[in-house]
Amino acid sequence: MSSSAPSLPHSAALAWWLTAWLRGHEQTDHVLDALADDTHLLEGGSALDLLARSRATGASYAGLALPVDGDPLGLGGPRAFNEAAMEAGQAVVVGTLGLVPVEQGETVQWQPFDAGPRQLPDVGEADRALRESLLGAAGDLADLDVARWRPEAADALMNLHHRPSLDAPLGTPPRCVDLAARGLQAWAIVDLALVDDGGALSSYEIERRRGLLQPLARTARRAIVAACSPEVWPER
Repeated sequence: MSSSAPSLPHSAALAWWLTAWLRGHEQTDHVLDALADDTHLLEGGSALDLLARSRATGASYAGLALPVDGDPLGLGGPRAFNEAAMEAGQAVVVGTLGLVPVEQGETVQWQPFDAGPRQLPDVGEADRALRESLLGAAGDLADLDVARWRPEAADALMNLHHRPSLDAPLGTPPRCVDLAARGLQAWAIVDLALVDDGGALSSYEIERRRGLLQPLARTARRAIVAACSPEVWPER
């Protein structure tokens, strides 16, 4: 993830645009244009096939999964889907359809799987946890003298009001767009702070840094998942 301009994972963007299309907020041509930026295709098919396969589930929204080892966030099985999503680090869930991205050259091909029900943090819970983690991380990074060994991370942490601009489709709640942007921002801070230039740090220092930043990384992912999963969006 780029520290200068963090962007949504492929699965987050697809979840937003599929939801907008399934709910009638966006026209097919506009959605296809949006997905054409990264050339999203159904495995063995086209972008239109991807939309058709999603609509065939009867679902009215698509949601995001961002699993990592030890935290299968956004997954509800079965095993084949969980394993593929875990390897990719992301997936989309549309009703009983799971979609896992595979980058092939200039395209993102989506492998279809069966998907089961899942449990997620709601937007309010994810928002509160992210704010608390950012406060905690600020103190932890100060203790580690982050400004000396990773000034970019310190600068990012001090400039939280400069959030990435996200291209969200119609019908996406502004609160969720904001939460996704803040989650990306926190994720970028973690990435910056964990970079080890030329092996200058000892293994102890690396593990200590990772341990202190793990709560922020977890809440950043949970914020992005909640912001890109309409089943937990606030009632409007």
